[in-house]
Amino acid sequence: MGPTTAPDQSRVPEAARPPALPAVECVGVRKVFRDFWLRPRVTAVQDLDLRIERGEVFGLLGPNGSGKSTTIKLLLGLLFPTAGTIRVLGGEPGSRGVLSRVGYLPEDSHLYPFLDGRETLEYYGRLFGLDPVERRRRALQLLEMVGLPEAGRRPVQEYSKGMQRRIGLAQALVNDPELLILDEPTNGLDPLGTRQVKDVILALRERGKTVVVTSHLLADVEEVCDRVSILYGGTERLLGTVDELLSDGARTRLDLDRLDPETEGAVRALLGERGIAIHRAEAPRQNLESLFLDIVRTARSEGLTTSGAREAGALAPFLAGREEDGASAG
Repeated sequence: MGPTTAPDQSRVPEAARPPALPAVECVGVRKVFRDFWLRPRVTAVQDLDLRIERGEVFGLLGPNGSGKSTTIKLLLGLLFPTAGTIRVLGGEPGSRGVLSRVGYLPEDSHLYPFLDGRETLEYYGRLFGLDPVERRRRALQLLEMVGLPEAGRRPVQEYSKGMQRRIGLAQALVNDPELLILDEPTNGLDPLGTRQVKDVILALRERGKTVVVTSHLLADVEEVCDRVSILYGGTERLLGTVDELLSDGARTRLDLDRLDPETEGAVRALLGERGIAIHRAEAPRQNLESLFLDIVRTARSEGLTTSGAREAGALAPFLAGREEDGASAG
């Protein structure tokens, strides 16, 4: 009897296909930290049920001490749950097969100060078993992507905090991970770097990657996340899509061309006859992030330069699923 061949899933009716495994699944997870005598001291995570689907950007939110960092360490296999089960990409957290498919940016990047940016990325590529040519190719592409091609030969100890954050993001992507975990990814970044990180997250989602984000900058989370979970005291308090959680069903907002005083008065009168109150009428304004980015881009178009990070490039070709190098391997 010859070897069997796995069925082509594209030919199997959708209803008959097995359901796709989630990227992350936690069931009844509890984590208790104990003192020297093994007495319970702190319950960091309590009865956490969490399901993160593949291809979504998921926000893990909460104040300091809410259990976010503990949850991330549990997903990475750096901690073991006191109770409950955790599956990451269908396997055990911390196993070699799972970690090879996960990228992680910790809240504080701990880099080797004597290595330069390119050496740093090649070092992490070697840890993932990439061959020398591929390591060099990805390092150059990632340096371009995070806006540090000119700083690639400078020791990391000379980098500003924002530049170290950028190289930290690059190292988290060197293995082209299926699951990317970002702990405070915009910490220490200027508005330009923050915008670029958000653009990278959105581009990775377009490629079907799963991204887990923790941040205290809620406006950033709101912009990129599909769903968010809000923790407090180690317990999930709220879970849902951004639209579900933030939509105000009691009001309607209209975006109109600028009204002259006479037209505005007529609109107010008409709505007043129907018992509808106008709570605010004002000219919209540009947000500060957009203004900042416009000023920086104008300065660059005038030929002004900076010794720090420059504007980032597009998503690295290997992350975008393209075969071309996108950068010389020299």
